[in-house]
Order: sequence, then C-alpha cells, then structure tokens
Amino acid sequence: MKCCPSLIAAVLSCSVSVLVSQDLPEAMPKEDGAGNSAPGTISFANDVLPVFAKLGCNSGACHGALAGKGGFRLSLRGFDPFSDHFNIVKQARGRRVELRAPAKSLLLTKPTGALAHKGGVRFDVDSKAYRILSSWIADGAPGPRTSDPKIVSLQAVREEDPSRIRVKATYSDGSSRDVTRWSLFTSTDETIARVSEQGLVKIVGHGQGAVTAWFGSHIAVAMLSIPYPNQVNTNWYTRARRSNFIDDRTLEQLQALHLEPAPRCDDATFIRRAFLDTIGVLPTPEEVTTFLKDPAVDKRNLLIDRLLVRPEFSDLWSYHWSDVLLINGARLRPKAVKSFYQWVRGHVEKNTRWDQFVREIITARGSSFENGATNFYALHQDPQNMAENSSQAFLGLSIECAKCHNHPLEKWTNDQYYAYANLFSRVRAKGWGGDGRNGDGKRSLVLASSGELIQPHTGKPQPPTPLDGKPLPFDFPGDRRRPLAEWMVSPDNPYFTRAITNRVWAKFFGVGLVEPVDDLRLSNPASNGKLLDELARFVVQNEYDLKKLMRLILQSETYQRSSLASAGNRDETRYFSRYYPRRLQAEILLDAMSEATKVPTPFNQIAFPGADNQKTDFYPVGTRAVQLYDSAVASYFLKTFGRNQREITCECERTNEASMVQVLHISNGDTLNRKLAAPENRIQQWIKEGLSDEQIIRRAFLVCLAREPSAKKM
Repeated sequence: MKCCPSLIAAVLSCSVSVLVSQDLPEAMPKEDGAGNSAPGTISFANDVLPVFAKLGCNSGACHGALAGKGGFRLSLRGFDPFSDHFNIVKQARGRRVELRAPAKSLLLTKPTGALAHKGGVRFDVDSKAYRILSSWIADGAPGPRTSDPKIVSLQAVREEDPSRIRVKATYSDGSSRDVTRWSLFTSTDETIARVSEQGLVKIVGHGQGAVTAWFGSHIAVAMLSIPYPNQVNTNWYTRARRSNFIDDRTLEQLQALHLEPAPRCDDATFIRRAFLDTIGVLPTPEEVTTFLKDPAVDKRNLLIDRLLVRPEFSDLWSYHWSDVLLINGARLRPKAVKSFYQWVRGHVEKNTRWDQFVREIITARGSSFENGATNFYALHQDPQNMAENSSQAFLGLSIECAKCHNHPLEKWTNDQYYAYANLFSRVRAKGWGGDGRNGDGKRSLVLASSGELIQPHTGKPQPPTPLDGKPLPFDFPGDRRRPLAEWMVSPDNPYFTRAITNRVWAKFFGVGLVEPVDDLRLSNPASNGKLLDELARFVVQNEYDLKKLMRLILQSETYQRSSLASAGNRDETRYFSRYYPRRLQAEILLDAMSEATKVPTPFNQIAFPGADNQKTDFYPVGTRAVQLYDSAVASYFLKTFGRNQREITCECERTNEASMVQVLHISNGDTLNRKLAAPENRIQQWIKEGLSDEQIIRRAFLVCLAREPSAKKM
C-alpha cells in the first residue's frame, strides 16, 4: 500500500517512540499474523478469532452484543473461544459451517455478500480473511485447545517507513508474528494524530499523542511527539528558572515540542494561588501586605511551609479524600458519616503515609462507629463493588467492564476480575443493612471462614488473586485482604504510586499528567511519562509522605509560572508551559464569597434522592463548605457549581466547567445577593467605619484578589 508524500513528510517531521519492555529485533517477523499455522493446524483462538475481531463481527455493535444479532452471538472480541466455537460450529444444528463444502458455509456466504447479510459485505472471496476461514472449515473446524500458544506480549514497532505502525505478538512457545493486519488501532487524541485500520498514521496537529494497538486482549502503545510550528529560542530553556526535577522534565518536553515556558508569576499571584490550592481559603489583606513587603529571597518557600501546617490544610484535603471515598449522608447514616469523616481527617492531621492510609481501609474490621474505615465496606457491600471501587479509588483502574467480558480497552480479563473480587468474598457484616434513610447505621465488619465468589461464566470460583499478582490458595488461613493490601501498596505495584501522584498533581494544576485523572489504563498514557515516573519514585523514596510531594510541586517553577499566554504557548493545555486559569472548585468558591462578604453560609439539611430533606445539626454557623462531612448537605449553589455528588468512584462526578446557569445564579440567585444585602456584611462595616470609596475599592481588591487595584481599575 502506497502512502502519499505529504503524509510521509508530516510523520517524518515528528519523533515516534514506542513503549516496549525489552529491546526489539531490527526487523519484524515475516509472518502476517492469523492464518500462519502449519497446514491442517489452524488455531481457532489464534487464527480465526482475530479475523472476527478485525472485521468487527464480535464487536458490541454486532454479534458481540449481549443478545447477539440475528440469533447468532459471539463473545465480545473473542474473550470466550470455547463458547464461540460452539455457537459457530454446533449451535442451530451446525448450520453455519459446511465441513464437506466450505464455500457453502453461512460463515462465508453471508459476509461475502453471496447471501443477504444485515452487516453488509465484510470481505471478498479472494481476501486473506476468506482463505483463513475456508481453510479452517476445510480442516474440520477444530476448536480451541488448551495447548494453543498464548500471547505473552504485544509490541508496537516502527517500520522503516515511520508513517506505519507495525504490531508484533510473542507467544508462549517462543514464536512471534506480525499481527498488524489483524490489530485494531486507535488514536488517543485525534486532534494530534489519526490512524487508519491498517496502522497508517496521519499527523493533524501538535503535541504528545499516542496510537494504541489491540490484538487478542492485549494492548501496545506507540508514542508520537509532534512539535508546534514555533520559532524556537534556545534561551527560553537555558535561561529558564529551575527549582527541582519537575522543571527539568517539563522544560525538556517544552523544548522538544517547541513551546515557550511562561515567566514566573508575581508575588501577589503566587500567594493567592498557593492559598487556594493548598488550604482552600483566600489570604487575608494583612497576610498579603506582609508577604508583598517581605524582602526575603526565600519567602515563597517559607510561605509554602506555613501553609502545609495550617489547620485549613486538613479541612481541604480531608474533603478531597472524602470525595474519593464517597462519604455521603444519602448512603450512610449520620453517625457513620461522622465516624468515616473523622477517621479520614485524623489521618490527614497526622500526615499518615498514604500507603498506610489505604492499607487500613482495605483491611478494616470492627464497628462502623469505632473504626470509621469500615464504612468503606458499608458503601460497597458485595465483592464485586468492593473490587471495582478499591481498584478505581486507589489504583486509577476501571475494571467494571471485565465483569461481563474481557475488558475491550485494557488487558484485564473476565477471569482476572473474578479472581480479584474473590479476595473480598469472605467479608461480612452484622447490623445495619444499608438503608440511607433509616436505622442507626451501626454495623460490625467481620470475616467468614469460608465462601467463594462464583465466576458466572465457568460456574466455578477463580483463585483469589490481585490484579497481575500471585494467586492465593483457596484454603489461605487468614484474611485474604491482608496480602491484597500488601500487593496494592507495594512500591513495585505499577499503578498505586502513580495513581496518588497524579491525583495530587491535578489538584494543584487543574489537569493531571494523565487525564482523566483516575484513568491509568495502559491505553491512556501520560502527557509527560518521564515526569510522572520520576514523581512516583520521589513518593516512594519519601515513604508516601504526600506533604513532601506537595511541597515539591509548590516549590517548582512549573507551578509558579504565570498564567498569561504568549504566541509561543497559547495553543497548548497539557504540557505546563504556563499555569492554566480555571474556575474555583464549588466549595472553595462559596467559602470565598462567605469570607469576602463576612456572611457565613448555613448548612442545616441533608438532601436525599427523591427531593426529600432531613434536618441536621452537625454544622454550626460559620462552618465552611470544605468542612462539610459529606456531599448530601443541601446546597443549590454547590450543586449548580459542580460539587462531587459521591455516587460513584469517579473524578467525572465533579465538574469545574462554567455554565449559563451559574452566571444567572450569581447575578440573580439568592446565594450572593443575600450576602450583599445582609446588614452586617463587610461592606456595611467599612461604610460604618467611614472609609472612602477609594479605600473600600482597595480593600475589596485585597480581600477578593489578594492584590492592589491597578490605576486603570481605579
């Protein structure tokens, strides 16, 4: 297949790197993937099923749908070869294959258009797909064998012509094949690069992109780096300020992408930014004035140290972790909510290591009132939910799709899902059953001495096994969650450290190194993989002390860059050439309004699904929004401005996007207007003090924006 010169030139102008686990041979194997077994030994699993996957026959939109299509059902992308073989060869009296006359088989006549087919023509009679299927039928349509070689690795390799990605599969018998023809390709960002069904890459934008290749439930990723069309000034990088390795890695990437790093922000901008991101409150006018007048060269570092030990730090970060853990008064009873929140806050105040924090949740036992961590299991009461939510919250992995079939976008299989969930199969509870509106919420978490989770597909339990971990024997004598916790928080776990590192980074920058923040699947690579890896190593070396990670981020020149865009960086939003402006988090914005006006917001009702409310006396007057225990506290403002509802473990539950409803509420709603009309608000106090209009404006700027107004603003 020929490529147009413009396509080749475009791709030659970018650098292409490949994620591999070992050195690759200079040349790809000459095999062409499926159908290369010796005559008479075509493998159903390795040769036939890849054809169906490539042609979309076993996709969710076709016969891979839960109910199949036209009475014919295949497992999604071939995750169950044995049932697929039965449905093709034996179901409906074997009408789909003609062993004595392969060309008359419905498996061939329909997709070639010889007979009517709702899916249309999928391949021609002179195609490779036809030859594989007809040869397999002629060989007697043999089924999958346990002795069939299994894929052990999949690698994306750049061909001599860099506009094409080739894919190599290595099997358990030591053989390897070029499976490019049968791989499914996807671009992770089609604004940067697009990829054809044949693996041809077309560059359409600039930045760090990637192409993923799927074959046989395995994923390979090829990274693409396409520079922006800017005139590069080497002084941008050689003269840029550097405080730590964060700056080294970001400047390295900015130079590769031809992006200009923004200069350092001014002191007024920094103090406001650092206060809001670190402790969720605005600095007072006195704090601003003192900081701006301080001549010390290290005053920013000193400010950072002070912020990290302020009590407001515990308010904000307890709230952040409560989002992750779904502390929600609509799902837990009040005493359980308070117990869970106070457990979280206690650990934040003590700066407990993150690995210990997670270990205590995973292995929690006892009373929901005395050990707040046990309420994790009150929110997730069956092994499947325990598995899915622990994986999402602490590893950044969504494994829910593997509950019914092999994950279509990741390597996780249906068997792995049930093996992981079986680690929780003996968790039991006594007491409150889970009604969010009734009961006292008290339950005791205990462990049963027996019990297994059945894999519905096989009718048998899977050996309890951490994801990519070693299986436990069914008769393991202790709490299965203990070895699970040790595996989960191990520095060798490739997901755990990166997941929390990415979450913390996103809280300070508004965008993660991986986006979405809690989606760390292999097919969703980081925008700066080297930086994320180095940050994760830093976290391990500092024994999961998250304050040290926060200090490192706050001290970096990357964090302290100006938000003002230049011609050399205004088009990018992922590589941290500047600080990206963003709307304040709903709770922080409401607290800022309350502080600016000196009129507190009341929080006195819990809202349940169905529009019914219950009164609560948990929150005295003056409680800030980030001090709330749970997300069920009624607040139209917080709901409108995208508060995390804590219904599912997903960062998608929160939105910081602006909307017209928000604009109208600020202008016409009662939240801000009541505060402005309150007789004892801050403005009324200034008027009573006899301040002039100019003095009031200057104070308002200091209170709200942490800076003096410019002459133009006056």
